[in-house]
Amino acid sequence: MRIGELAGRAGVTIKAVRYYESLGLITPRRLANGYRDYDEDDVRLVREIRTLGSLGIPVERTRPFLECLAAGQRHADDCPASLAGYREAIDGLTERIEALTARRAVLRRHLRQAAYRNSSVPSPDDGEDLMSDLYRLPANLPVPEDDGAADHLPGRKVPRLELASTAGETVRADVLGSGRTVVYVYPLTGRPDADLPHGWDSIPGARGCTTEACDFRDHHQELLAAGVRGVFGLSSQDTAYQREVVERLRLPFAMLSDPRLRLAADLGLPTFEVDGLTLFKRLTLVIRDEVIEHVFYPVFPPSEHAQQVLAWLRDNPAAASKT
Repeated sequence: MRIGELAGRAGVTIKAVRYYESLGLITPRRLANGYRDYDEDDVRLVREIRTLGSLGIPVERTRPFLECLAAGQRHADDCPASLAGYREAIDGLTERIEALTARRAVLRRHLRQAAYRNSSVPSPDDGEDLMSDLYRLPANLPVPEDDGAADHLPGRKVPRLELASTAGETVRADVLGSGRTVVYVYPLTGRPDADLPHGWDSIPGARGCTTEACDFRDHHQELLAAGVRGVFGLSSQDTAYQREVVERLRLPFAMLSDPRLRLAADLGLPTFEVDGLTLFKRLTLVIRDEVIEHVFYPVFPPSEHAQQVLAWLRDNPAAASKT
């Protein structure tokens, strides 16, 4: 048979067959016209090379297995030399695993140092894992749907609630200041030393609080330039927890804490439950002179939400009449 047929039947490329031949692993006979002629034994040898390669055995180390077949054995590993080939491959993998394990340990130390460099929370012991990547959204997160739970909010006056701030003061929600204030409400912010609630990534709109905070941080000056008097994040987490987040992420704005979800009760903000916790659903309020002027709900993707707010502010300058 010709080389193309051999390659097709064995499941490899023609280039691979030629490489095997250059190593002397297969030796086709030559026809009178000079063309190579391959047979069923060659098909079997090439298939064996491919199978061994899938196990991690390099082509160059398959010779003992092929010689075993050439000696008439039913299986390529029926010979002592083949067993030695397995052991050699296992030893090589063991060395690689040990090297990769050592490299992984070094990377984990660097990750731990970087994650806690700007945090007031002590770095955990080396035995703790910090593999949750809070700074990047996983692919294929479920997209939240608009269930109408925020339709009633535009035009509502902000209630007179006092909320603790990470700036060390108490802020009254109804006197955030004249002009526009942006308050982005989020479920909870993860931390390198704390696990997210079970099934967090499968809850539409839950994942992404850290990336959202980073986006508001990165576009904070642009939001102020667009007419915003102030930006606040708000969740039910306590102020101490939020303060660590502000420090670690270097946020230029304060977080507000509403552990009893009083804002949800007074305004009818949407919430959800997970692991026995009742949390705010993610939304953003644009408050203008103590009145909710605009609501972003649902919010997705949170990693780009500050830019969405910025685009709306530019399209709806504060000098225009309220909508």
